Amino acid sequence: MSVVIYSTKNCPFCVAAKNLLESLSIPLEEIDLTSDIEKRLEISTKYNWRTVPMIIINDNFIGGFDELNNLYSEGKLEELL
Repeated sequence: MSVVIYSTKNCPFCVAAKNLLESLSIPLEEIDLTSDIEKRLEISTKYNWRTVPMIIINDNFIGGFDELNNLYSEGKLEELL
């Protein structure tokens, strides 16, 4: 299982996403894009997504916090893990 969250330091949705995953005891790798504008542009272009968090589960881009929370609410998050 692999969960990667691209985030920035002052992003409340990043904190919410990390809190949700941690409350479910799901290990995650956080990659801070706060001061790496090049990497942020690269990742944004790769996934065609402009905001953080950008969440990847098992090499599948799922979106941001809203998408993560929807998967959890619908009982579909465990299927991806």
